[in-house]
Amino acid sequence: MELDSIECVSSTDGMDEDEIHHHNLHHPHPHQGHHQFSSSKPHNGTNNTANANSINNIVGPTAIAPATSVHELLECPVCTNSMYPPIHQCHNGHTLCSTCKTRVHNRCPTCRQELGDIRCLALEKVAESLELPCKYYNLGCPEIFPYYSKLKHEAICNYRPYSCPYAGSECSVVGDIPFLVAHLRDDHKVDMHTGCTFNHRYVKSNPREVENATWMLTVFHCFGQYFCLHFEAFQLGMAPVYMAFLRFMGDEIEARNYSYSLEVGANGRKLIWEGTPRSIRDSHRKVRDSHDGLIIQRNMALFFSGGDRKELKLRVTGRIWKEQQNPDAGVCIPNLCS
Repeated sequence: MELDSIECVSSTDGMDEDEIHHHNLHHPHPHQGHHQFSSSKPHNGTNNTANANSINNIVGPTAIAPATSVHELLECPVCTNSMYPPIHQCHNGHTLCSTCKTRVHNRCPTCRQELGDIRCLALEKVAESLELPCKYYNLGCPEIFPYYSKLKHEAICNYRPYSCPYAGSECSVVGDIPFLVAHLRDDHKVDMHTGCTFNHRYVKSNPREVENATWMLTVFHCFGQYFCLHFEAFQLGMAPVYMAFLRFMGDEIEARNYSYSLEVGANGRKLIWEGTPRSIRDSHRKVRDSHDGLIIQRNMALFFSGGDRKELKLRVTGRIWKEQQNPDAGVCIPNLCS
């Protein structure tokens, strides 16, 4: 589907229509860069030889290696990730993780000797005694975990960076919300609007041609938060459909504080969808495949378009509101954007 044939007219709270121009979302922006937070693994800034010398200079039965040296011992020399059981070693004592053991074809990457099936049980025991901060501590996570619990926490840590919510290409950029908002605006050229009501009109000259195509039309800023409005045309089974849904730029728990509605209609008929925005922790495809949004079959969309039904002219309006807890009644009441 050619995106240039889609015309979208958007308005915020005043409902004044402004032209919005879109770029093909199937190709990343040529200036799009890859942003990755720096590793939070502790390093002391010295090479392995210097570390070894510093350890050898410690004498006495109670001397122990610095904590950073222990961390380096638990770092796989191939992938540089932390090693978890089973930790393998060669006959000369060089270690590596179980994932990389197959990648190096059972040859030690340090001395090129055959690895065999030797476990480094001593290093596994050392790891059990360690407590380490979450690798996202530089992003604000204060938690400290036993070595073997740390990995499980990091997979669900609330401070972990977000993936870019842009759905038109496989964008690998990650970051916090302010960074991603700037990235969407500058690199993907996404339209930014302030306000919690919207009025979009989609025009397609040949609606019979429906391919998998995605638009992120607008990022809305209201209640101090950011929301991504998606509109997509795709095949649902054998039926071509259009779908609109909203995602919240934040975690799922916070997303539950908000609700939104979408409405499409004409000729005295209308469809209304109300729901809770999904967090961008859930991928665009996951939300789409769960059908969590307003879905309009093509025949119905053409009926709403009027005329000879040969051109799609679909108007979708909507609003976002924040649910507020009423302490007296124990129920949520909507707080509408003024």
